[in-house]
Amino acid sequence: METQLIETVEVALAGRSYRVRIGPGLLADASHWRSLVRGKHVLVVSNTTVAPLYLDALAKGLDGLHWSSFLIDDGETHKTFANVGRVLEALGELGATRDACVIALGGGVVGDLAGFAAACWMRGIDFIQVPTTLLAMVDSSVGGKTGVNLPAGKNLAGAFHQPRGVIADIDVLHTLPQREFRAGLAEIVKGAAIGDADFFAWLEDHADAIVRRDATPLVAAIARKCRYKAGVVSRDETEQGERALLNLGHTFGHALETAGNYSEILHGEGVAIGMVLAARLSERLGMASAADTQRLIALLQRLGLPTEPSQTHTASRLLDLMRLDKKNTAGTLRLILWRGIGKAEIVSHVRDEDVLGVLVRP
Repeated sequence: METQLIETVEVALAGRSYRVRIGPGLLADASHWRSLVRGKHVLVVSNTTVAPLYLDALAKGLDGLHWSSFLIDDGETHKTFANVGRVLEALGELGATRDACVIALGGGVVGDLAGFAAACWMRGIDFIQVPTTLLAMVDSSVGGKTGVNLPAGKNLAGAFHQPRGVIADIDVLHTLPQREFRAGLAEIVKGAAIGDADFFAWLEDHADAIVRRDATPLVAAIARKCRYKAGVVSRDETEQGERALLNLGHTFGHALETAGNYSEILHGEGVAIGMVLAARLSERLGMASAADTQRLIALLQRLGLPTEPSQTHTASRLLDLMRLDKKNTAGTLRLILWRGIGKAEIVSHVRDEDVLGVLVRP
């Protein structure tokens, strides 16, 4: 798979579309994103870790606009209704009109929260995603899912609100801690595991270079994952069918995150563990072979990702949390499983005892 250093992915939706631009030097060069701002009011939402690193570079492109910034503390525990309310108050103080724009400068927490606030202000204003983590670049910044966490579960409140555009500058990944970077790789693997066996094999061949953050394979991997997700989103924007496949590993992973109060493991780590559990459950149900599970485990481990859940939480507690997943219907478990690499599918009426069978390791 070859790539130019800057890649563009089109997300085509009914009556509208937007672009995901991926490459180096995009943040500092406002020509890549300033035209996305239609009005005179801009609120930049970021966090206390990212803003000191990149807010000044972004601000240079906002000359001539009436803008301000709003910062939240870093971490999943701050993706709350309270902070959405504070963002809305900041928009009010700015005097934001219906052609105002929210720019989300940060990872998935910032993007989800800022996008949700943009969806609420005057029933929906523009927002631009400027993801600063690999996880956000390849997943949460694309597709229009916004929202916040509740004590009962992750992302249980939210809205579909598509961005005006996504600017994924890989230069910002140089300051991303190794653990955060590797967590983002889980979402890249997930895209391949769901529906692209050739991409999975490509990742096996390029795993070492990607872990080193070599620019060319990294841009190629991000673009291919975004292109796959863009295709799914264009066919099923509000997750009525095919888009649910993008949640491979998420029902398990979200339960692990919630059980740990969103501070024990990172989202990508939960996804990695969740994919392995989903693969094992697929084995148990006779849908897939152990060989595919072992390939998945081997690739995740090469990328430095966890593949086993902590023994801190009981299987029954995790199962209870899984029942709150948004994909479930009428109280029955509805999971994303697979028939091997690149062949994910939605499986309804999964029995509790089968789920418990993979949550309890011998």
